[in-house]
Amino acid sequence: MGLSNSLKTVMRDAEYKFKEKGSQFLAFVHPCETEKDASEFLDELKKKYYDATHHCYDYEIFPDFFKYSDDGEPTGTAGIRIQNAINHFELTNLIVVVVRYFGGTKLGVGPLGKAYYNAAFNALEQAEIITKTNFTRAQLIYDYDFSKTAHHFLSKFEAIIENNNFEQRPSIIFYIKPDMLQSFEKEIKNSSGGKAIVKVLANNIFKEYNLG
Repeated sequence: MGLSNSLKTVMRDAEYKFKEKGSQFLAFVHPCETEKDASEFLDELKKKYYDATHHCYDYEIFPDFFKYSDDGEPTGTAGIRIQNAINHFELTNLIVVVVRYFGGTKLGVGPLGKAYYNAAFNALEQAEIITKTNFTRAQLIYDYDFSKTAHHFLSKFEAIIENNNFEQRPSIIFYIKPDMLQSFEKEIKNSSGGKAIVKVLANNIFKEYNLG
């Protein structure tokens, strides 16, 4: 996926279940920020549905990590079909798990793949999809007599203030869109005669809102 101005993901967990020729399919959607988050959710479902025949899944983590598994189903019938459903909605930072209880009747490769896709697709349709904006988290360090000007530029560049610190030199922790950071830093330095300092603390911080 690479650098992105925004991403689409799910707000909270969602579920969907249905039966196909005796087999029961249980689909679960869960938002996650890291591979560890996804693995822990998968482990929870495996413990809860320990007697299920298969626990197939796909998870997508920004910027470009993904992992899927057929968990014993014929190759190409489960994990990749779940991924196809996720890609249909253009989502990332989530895991979708489809648990199957085999009902005694084999579905065949085509119908089986369709069943996994439909389970994931319908679970995602139940989910609340949100768009998060990409921000850089940074710190502005300045002199007290520059305070009014500092806040002027923060407002001009639509920065979101996290907190203000008033120590020997005041500083502000804030979020700014990556494509505005360079211009913000340039104007701050020019206006302060180079005395104000901008330090980048973290990149690719996705928040559920923006300004403007």
